[in-house]
Amino acid sequence: MRIYVKVSPRSSRNKVTKTAEGEYKVHLTAPPVDGEANSMLIKILAEHFDVPKSSLRIIGGKSAKTKMVEID
Repeated sequence: MRIYVKVSPRSSRNKVTKTAEGEYKVHLTAPPVDGEANSMLIKILAEHFDVPKSSLRIIGGKSAKTKMVEID
């Protein structure tokens, strides 16, 4: 399954919101520095979808606010 995620780094709390079918907005407390936000995004999405972190990978937009994430 592939989903599109719009990321808001440096938020006050971590939160996942579904905006449309296959589209989510994720607020992260991590800053977008040295891959910290991407690492936290994988962790938060794994918890949200109740899958191991190894089942998720960012396949598009690693340095952009809108990312494509694949879930196995």
